[in-house]
Amino acid sequence: MRSAHKHQDDVLTFSTVGFPLNRVTMSVDSKKRSKHENENPSKYARHEESSSDSDDDYVPYVPLKERRKLEIEKAQRLLKRKLLKQNEKKKDSGKEDTEEEDVGPNANISLLDQHSELKKKAEVSKETKLDKQLEEEDKILQSIQQDKALVTVKELAQGITYTESIITGWRPPRYIQAMSEARHERVRKRWHIITEGENPPPPIKSFKEMKFPRGVLTGLKKKGISHPTPIQIQGIPAILAGRDMIGIAFTGSGKTLVFALPVIMFALEQEKRLPFVKNEGPYGLIIGPSRELARQTHEVIVHFSRCLEAEGQPELRTMLCIGGVSVKEQVESMKRGVHIVVATPGRLMDMLNKKCFTLDVCRLMCLDEADRMIDMGFEEDIRTILTYFKGQRQTLLFSATMPKKIQNFARSALVKPVTVNVGRAGAASLDVIQEVEYVKQEAKMVYLLECLQKTPPPVLIFAEKKSDVDDIHEYLLLKGVEAVATHGGKDQEERTRAIDQFRKGEKDVLVATDVASKGLDFPDIQHVINYDMPEDIENYVHRIGRTGRCGKTGIATTFINKSCDESVLLDLKHLLIEASQKVPPVLQALQGDNEEYLTLGEERGCSFCGGLGHRITECPKLEAMQTKQASNIGRKDYLASGAADW
Repeated sequence: MRSAHKHQDDVLTFSTVGFPLNRVTMSVDSKKRSKHENENPSKYARHEESSSDSDDDYVPYVPLKERRKLEIEKAQRLLKRKLLKQNEKKKDSGKEDTEEEDVGPNANISLLDQHSELKKKAEVSKETKLDKQLEEEDKILQSIQQDKALVTVKELAQGITYTESIITGWRPPRYIQAMSEARHERVRKRWHIITEGENPPPPIKSFKEMKFPRGVLTGLKKKGISHPTPIQIQGIPAILAGRDMIGIAFTGSGKTLVFALPVIMFALEQEKRLPFVKNEGPYGLIIGPSRELARQTHEVIVHFSRCLEAEGQPELRTMLCIGGVSVKEQVESMKRGVHIVVATPGRLMDMLNKKCFTLDVCRLMCLDEADRMIDMGFEEDIRTILTYFKGQRQTLLFSATMPKKIQNFARSALVKPVTVNVGRAGAASLDVIQEVEYVKQEAKMVYLLECLQKTPPPVLIFAEKKSDVDDIHEYLLLKGVEAVATHGGKDQEERTRAIDQFRKGEKDVLVATDVASKGLDFPDIQHVINYDMPEDIENYVHRIGRTGRCGKTGIATTFINKSCDESVLLDLKHLLIEASQKVPPVLQALQGDNEEYLTLGEERGCSFCGGLGHRITECPKLEAMQTKQASNIGRKDYLASGAADW
């Protein structure tokens, strides 16, 4: 028996969930007890009490079902104690729940109060997210802020800063000067003119009151212009008064005359005081992003110069300085001296480097489509051109799309600038009916013929790629349509001939890339077709601005499909909404990630590119620019390491 008990003690004991189990090896007596356990539980219990004294090491067996029941009872006791403690704390603070049932922490709060509380929490969370968004945008704007002002090297080196605008001999009529500022504000409000800057000159509602001579008024009459447009009402007096200016107005609003007429008057004044001699000049410099725009501006200035000459005024000589034209011809025109130069940045820089002429007496510089030139990479060229100026100049910047980033950059170079804004910068003309249609890529060419039936000619068709322009041109010729084409791959003579034929009405359709979208004036165009959606919403605004000019109504049809970038389509959607145009279902279905933050503070949309469908944190144009800059840095490092020698 002693050896049997010893063997029994050596057997291991197992346990589960904290409860002891019976030994694996049991004696004959314990087997009998477990057999009769269910028959007489009370007897078994009494037997255990009596046997526990005799054998301290014995542990009774508890079935699994009983053990789980005990666990649940234990957990309920613990929970009850916890609830009792909570109720005691509520009694101490005077917030005892009078109900007998335990119905949760918000039992005494009505559903309306709970809803308002949750709403407040959501608003706080939204404000926090809004603050984070604004903080992130400020950091981005600071990181891309131009650290170099638009000044000459001499001014930068010597620390020269101009504080006063250039003084001119022009003054508004006395009766207009005598009018109150409240009257001027009423005129501005009536014509939706927004001015910023110190002491803007008064708006003048007629060309005669602007003191233009008879020759200019005759030239305006020949062009069918009798009254100034809103941008001209405020812009021309500002420039005639010698003020630096940023002019922003929708396409077709007459921006060219705003700077062309004052430049002509200043040149005429200089010629009358002291005639220009051989190789002298220019007094005024106008820079445009494309050859076509420069040629058009040159033609406008020549037109008014001839009208003045016909009225007995001195001859004004204007030089066109663009690529594709013989340099020899341009140098020949400098022999007698030149009053005004209209140029593109590349050819102008080339001629200044070759010392074909100087900017020693130049006192006025105008950048037409200024933001587009900076986007096209001409910023460094413009800085280089500025180094040739010898004194203070009057600086003018004009565009239909000028984001805040460009405006802030421009103000760093201007002296007491006046900003004249007619409508939102980058807004589409309200005289254009915008139609957006979903057309599959393979069906575009055939659908073009159907779109041409919407209006009589002339019609302008835009495409992104030069190859598409050539394909469309060839297709239209095969179908018997009188069409011409122009793009950057054609020589200058062919480009000029195509635009002249189209403008004179000899051809019905002009197919072009974006070289024809910026600033060109085709007053009779009734229909613009975008064969594909441009990669930039600013280009879209410029394209459709070729129609609906001078108060006339035009139609713009745009083809979109799955190949279009979603961010540009979102910008297009919000541009259509802003202009109260019909939004097709395919655009209505588009939803941006952060559409609730499209308007923050005073800024709508993106402060970098002006798109309404996104913020600067999601700007694809900024991302592309940063990627390009990063790749250029890597390339420079590679070339600097000596790889260029290979």
